[in-house]
Amino acid sequence: MTSRVYRLHSTLELQLDDVHEFFDEYDLPVEIEDVEVTRRNNTLIVSAVAAEDNISKYTPTAQLKASVTENRLYETEDGWQETPPDPQNGGAAGGDDDDDGPQWGSFGSGGQMQEQEVEVNSKLVEYACFKGDRETVLQNTALQYPMFEVLCDLAKFAEKGTLTAIAAVDDELVATRIVDGEERSASIEVIDDPRERDAENTVNWRDNKFISDD
Repeated sequence: MTSRVYRLHSTLELQLDDVHEFFDEYDLPVEIEDVEVTRRNNTLIVSAVAAEDNISKYTPTAQLKASVTENRLYETEDGWQETPPDPQNGGAAGGDDDDDGPQWGSFGSGGQMQEQEVEVNSKLVEYACFKGDRETVLQNTALQYPMFEVLCDLAKFAEKGTLTAIAAVDDELVATRIVDGEERSASIEVIDDPRERDAENTVNWRDNKFISDD
């Protein structure tokens, strides 16, 4: 049986530079010879290149797809972060944005100098957001499972986001859950399909004595 991914949901976010760094140092699965990382406007596509010739060059191979967005980061004593620092704790002076001019102190009604507002360094950083279900994040069938393994390793490399999945490996269902770069325990729960329940357990809206046509 060929390993296959049945369900997948991802909310992974990585800085675009970190994605390129990951693939520069990453050892790909044996089924994949290389990956092609391309960008089309605000979309990042990572396509698998088959290691063997048994896949036709006309067969679309598995690819990871992410949207590229910009997030503003602020410089704090603990490094760059998405949340602006508390004004009481201050931040690094200066900035690289033209619209962030200096904030001068002013005199209050009593003639006393008011506290000067501290300017904080900030910058815009591009992020690759691997967000959505399997059809959105992991596309095409050929080399699907090896590319899923790549996505799992990318999730462990990421510091933000969650990856959950159910895959069939060696005739067994395997659950995967990775949260903020850490692999967590996961299990599979089998429940009844509501569509297979008896019709008598459902409400018949067309023949209901509590519903009147008046």
